[in-house]
Amino acid sequence: MRVRVAAVQQSPGPDKAANLDAACELVRAAAAAGAQIIALQEIFYWRGDPTQEAAQQESFPGPTTARLANLARELQITLVGGSILETIPGSPKAYNTCGVWGPDGALLARYRKIHLFGIHGEAGRSIQEGDTRLGGTEVVCAETPLARLGLSICYDLRFPELYRALALAGAHILCVPAAFLMQTGKDHWEVLLRARAIETQCFVLAPNCIGTAPETGVTTYGRSLIIDPWGTILAQASDAQGFICADLDLAQQERVRAKLPTLPQIRLVGGSTCTSP
Repeated sequence: MRVRVAAVQQSPGPDKAANLDAACELVRAAAAAGAQIIALQEIFYWRGDPTQEAAQQESFPGPTTARLANLARELQITLVGGSILETIPGSPKAYNTCGVWGPDGALLARYRKIHLFGIHGEAGRSIQEGDTRLGGTEVVCAETPLARLGLSICYDLRFPELYRALALAGAHILCVPAAFLMQTGKDHWEVLLRARAIETQCFVLAPNCIGTAPETGVTTYGRSLIIDPWGTILAQASDAQGFICADLDLAQQERVRAKLPTLPQIRLVGGSTCTSP
């Protein structure tokens, strides 16, 4: 079976309503191009002054998730809703949460980002996601009408054991909505995504944020990617807002796994220990 997928690449700003409108228009354009599974990027609806982040939190379900559900129903697509900042009752922090909606608008899965980003950059600049967010604890796949999607968000990409777990849970496509920085993205984004595809023998659908946030000067890398289970790049975004599409031959995953059956050959599993000589 062949499935057309799309990754939406945006450069959001501080105007939440405008960002959401822009995302919906790009999703509509991707659907018009025949995409059946469409993925938005991490926190696609807002990028602004970090001191205003708490005001961008929403309940889940809430107004943004309702709009995404309605859009999926209207276009009769499977929509991977990037991520939003999910309010945690009784806590000032938020979950970084990805929802998936089916062609009937029903919520198919909700994943809360497990690994929280932290970097000590140049000129003493530090970004610590854990200062304002809490990490999730569950490995999540979404069972869609077309394929099983393994869910992750951005910094999760650096932790291959998550993707191995998703592959062993039967994922066909690994979704990686991201806001990967220019500083790391130029050296690591493509390498890590292709590695995750090769070692799990899954397709990868990775929409990434692009552009510079004027409030902080932080630049994201863009270059959204769609990759096959052999590690071949099927589509890559240019350095602009828009979307990319690719047709996935889901039978290719079976052929690759039959040719090179690495997953059944796994020997180091949970509980294994390393001993020194």
